[in-house]
Amino acid sequence: MPMKNQSADLHILELNGTGLTIAELVEVARNPDVLIQLSADARQRMEKSRRWVEQVQKSGEPVVYGINTGFGSKAVVSISKEKLRELQRNLIISHAAGTGEPLAIEAARAAMLLRANTLARGFSGIRIEVVERLLKMLENGVTPWIPAQGSLGASGDLAPLSHLALVLSRGEDDDPEENSGRAYWYESDTRTWRLTSGKEAMAAGGIPRVVLEAKEGLALNNGTQVSTALLALAFYDATQIVKLADVAMAMTLEGLEGISAAFRPEVHQLRPLPGQIATAENIRRLTAGSGLLDRRYDKVQDAYSLRCHPQVLAGVRDTLNFIEQTLNVEMNSTNDNPIIIPELTQANKAISGGNFHAQPVAFAADFLSIVLCEVGSIAERRIFRLSDKNLNGGLPSFLISNPGLESGLMIAQYTAASLVSENKTLAHPASVDSIPSCENQEDHVSMAPIGARKARQILENVQKIVAIELLYAAQALDFRLNNEQQKTDSGPERLFGKGSAAAYRLIRNHIPFIEKDRPIYRDIERMLELVRGGAVLEAVERAVGKLK
Repeated sequence: MPMKNQSADLHILELNGTGLTIAELVEVARNPDVLIQLSADARQRMEKSRRWVEQVQKSGEPVVYGINTGFGSKAVVSISKEKLRELQRNLIISHAAGTGEPLAIEAARAAMLLRANTLARGFSGIRIEVVERLLKMLENGVTPWIPAQGSLGASGDLAPLSHLALVLSRGEDDDPEENSGRAYWYESDTRTWRLTSGKEAMAAGGIPRVVLEAKEGLALNNGTQVSTALLALAFYDATQIVKLADVAMAMTLEGLEGISAAFRPEVHQLRPLPGQIATAENIRRLTAGSGLLDRRYDKVQDAYSLRCHPQVLAGVRDTLNFIEQTLNVEMNSTNDNPIIIPELTQANKAISGGNFHAQPVAFAADFLSIVLCEVGSIAERRIFRLSDKNLNGGLPSFLISNPGLESGLMIAQYTAASLVSENKTLAHPASVDSIPSCENQEDHVSMAPIGARKARQILENVQKIVAIELLYAAQALDFRLNNEQQKTDSGPERLFGKGSAAAYRLIRNHIPFIEKDRPIYRDIERMLELVRGGAVLEAVERAVGKLK
């Protein structure tokens, strides 16, 4: 079992079902070294709802969906008291029906934490020890292997969450290894993940698997956690790439010797969309002190891809705010079925509702796909402008000193264009589709996990597009700097804006100026590492402060 650092200054994440943040979720998803515990009030709520379930389990009354009945369209089938454990185990085994490539480990870990957090609300009727085993899996480096395909997003993410529960749970007697699913085991010495059976991974982590009691299988697999996990991780990375899109835009604006007037606060106060005001402010901060702007007296205005950047990013940022609100609610909600409310005065304290329906998550995922498409689309237009000698204000064709003999950055624009077009095909909304299932009992579903997976694909494409724009913009700034240095001794910090100079320095510390043709894919890969790893944004924000 991996040993955890128990030093006094180590942050312990406490789950109470209501206060989990997106930043905390991302930290747990991406950091195997975590300590998590249930709050005292969460334990009290969980114990109260569990006591009622145990009364039903013992007495057989009242008839409660999912406790002593079948599932879905089989809710009319009563199950005897002696079969309740078997019922829950059968649910998990039969519903582990996913297919396709596995979820990323970070997405599976995020789903595990979200499931634990919703169970901590205390309205699911599950034992505390089951949730604590789930948290131990996170702490001790056991991550279920979960196929990405197979969920309709209602009744929750049944198939993927059942793959999670396969690893956590076991049968009463015969427990064949193939019924334990598959899981990754984190080897702390080598800091690598090894794929094995769920049974072996749990043993390696020193975590006993649990025999599920009444209601507990349904409490584990009925909810929106996989869809929400995928969306939350994509959302977090989207907030970073949107700020980097501003950085790339600022560098391009300077490389093209653009006009600063379009970003003046007076302009944006006349159309005071919060995202528009924030974007324009970012551009002003990034280009502050630039000697390249406003020196072309023959220009009165720039092309839309430059001048209208705040207006386009307005909708992006304001939509991201809406998505964040949706995620904060969904991450801290009870979204399984039935819900156990011990305070009810009636004998049956279980209510069958529809909180597992992921339509809000599906809409949010589709909105994220749409706005990210536009981030990539407008960035590609600036890439094209930088490469075209007829549009780039005197820079050489394809940003290479000897165009014709050498092609320079000609084809990287093709790459960006292909990614933009691919994003357009991916952006078709998943949330408008529905296919009935379960003998037409579940006759309207959300397709939220499909929307969330597509949003992630689009995000990754946009990261590549912005990385390519940063390559182009740095190359353009080099040409401007070289021309300036022929007249005067001027360095990046004197010629470029404060933020642009910081980004330029960071890029050139890792990727040299393109003097002659070379395989550009290597430059794109290096730039993408700097984008995804956060190095460019960190360098810029050290120089100008946190961007909005």
